[in-house]
Amino acid sequence: MAENSNAAQPATENNAQIRILKIYVKDLSIENPDAPQIFQQEKMPTVEMNLRAEANKIADDTYESVLTVTLTFKLEEKTVLLIEAKQAGIFNITGLPEAMLQPLIATHLPSVLFPYARELVSAAVGHAGFPPFYLPPTNLEALYQQQMAAQSKLEGAPTGAVN
Repeated sequence: MAENSNAAQPATENNAQIRILKIYVKDLSIENPDAPQIFQQEKMPTVEMNLRAEANKIADDTYESVLTVTLTFKLEEKTVLLIEAKQAGIFNITGLPEAMLQPLIATHLPSVLFPYARELVSAAVGHAGFPPFYLPPTNLEALYQQQMAAQSKLEGAPTGAVN
């Protein structure tokens, strides 16, 4: 009987594989417009953080995922440091049903890239002459759910009324 229950599960779930083919920095930009005068300031700047993930299919079962982190350090209203880092990876995904593919690409792949982006941004902030900055842990799945909810509101979700 146990054999029958195992056989009822789709074979694709048992064979799903995600392979990392390459992790790399796609782009890194640092703007430090007020150096060296900014280093004479005693106030600590505030930090605004923006995360964005995107993916492109580059071949059968192969996807590029790019996690973009933008940090804007400000003193009052003046930007004193701007960093944009694009951490990317190439992934091979096989054996996954189409319905599960999009959420995985939108959440799991950027989650794999996040520690690399954290290290890249931390190094960039330090090389710009500022105290260490570490990206806080971020739930990329929750961000994806928020994006999907906002998108469905914009598209006007069906009311469900039947005539």
